[in-house]
Amino acid sequence: MSQLHEFDVPTERLRVHVRAASAEVTGDGDGAAGWAQRTAGQPAVVLVHGNCSSSAFFHRLLEQLPDGYRGVAPDLRGFGDTEPLPIDATRGMRDFADDVVAVMAALGIDRADFVAHSAGAGVVMQLAIDHPERVGAILLEAPMSPYGFGGTRGAEGAPVWDDHAGSGGGTANTDFAAAIAAGDRGTEHPHSPRNVFRAFYVAPGFVPEDEELLLDSVLSTRIGDGHYPGPSVPSEHWPGVAPGTTGMNNAISPAFFDVSDFAEVRGVGPVTWVRGNRDAIVSDASLFDLGNLGALGAIPGWPGEEVYPSQPMVAQMRAVLDRFAANGGAYEEVVLQGVGHSPHLEVPGRFRDLLAGALAAGRAAEPQAAPDPAG
Repeated sequence: MSQLHEFDVPTERLRVHVRAASAEVTGDGDGAAGWAQRTAGQPAVVLVHGNCSSSAFFHRLLEQLPDGYRGVAPDLRGFGDTEPLPIDATRGMRDFADDVVAVMAALGIDRADFVAHSAGAGVVMQLAIDHPERVGAILLEAPMSPYGFGGTRGAEGAPVWDDHAGSGGGTANTDFAAAIAAGDRGTEHPHSPRNVFRAFYVAPGFVPEDEELLLDSVLSTRIGDGHYPGPSVPSEHWPGVAPGTTGMNNAISPAFFDVSDFAEVRGVGPVTWVRGNRDAIVSDASLFDLGNLGALGAIPGWPGEEVYPSQPMVAQMRAVLDRFAANGGAYEEVVLQGVGHSPHLEVPGRFRDLLAGALAAGRAAEPQAAPDPAG
């Protein structure tokens, strides 16, 4: 079992808090620099969390990485204990991707394999587009659509409206955001963070032993225009709100986010796509997608399936990964029965096996150095 460490990493962009692990390193040492020096040469796995969470979501997985690997899980800006610089949503997920690259550089990691959960998949896919030389094997866990969250139709991700109404900061539940800001740990309010975690982050009925730590992680989310969820602007189109230019939910709006070019990236992978069949957040019938909620009668004025259909998030990811495979890449889709949005929490043993297989496949896919003709 690897030993878990926590420290801040000063980078050229911002101060990033990370959880890190390595079986070969014990004791707290001298922070980031000492840990990086003592683990130099070990293959690295970078774990990137999703929306309204932090690196704490990976604390158990970090402790149980395959032998010989070091793990690094950063808190993205606006989450956990990382310096809370504002998010420029007009860059899509590039603020986050550039921050992760800066952490890798500060820790002396030239290339890594990746675990990417939910919105973290958007970060890693953007990083792979911009810096393919830094990306090896990728495990996409319950990944968001490559065309952003909300307001697109069909497997090709075409926008429903030109102004991308129905996506961005205005689509977040204001009661949930307010409860995070208030540090609500109760169950009295239907949209309290604990209730939302139990209903959506995992399959209903699953309560992890470390729920309090995971709830701490959700409550670490910074609330405001520069962070979660971000502002909105009025729209003449249903449902009446379009994305603003700052904050987390605007960064994942299709107005600014599109990583479908991942299909053209060479030299990364293989990709292992893991999802639960009971995922209520990322699916072709997401309970967070306004098109689907409109069809269910939860949001009034829905203009109908022909005008504003549900976003086929799974079909969109599959279409991009099929193109990735057609262009010489490789991927495998694994669907876990009875599992929700967080397989690594819900079925940790199965997830660790999948990760070990993904890392082994990545090692096998690496180009072998040519033998030295001089012998």
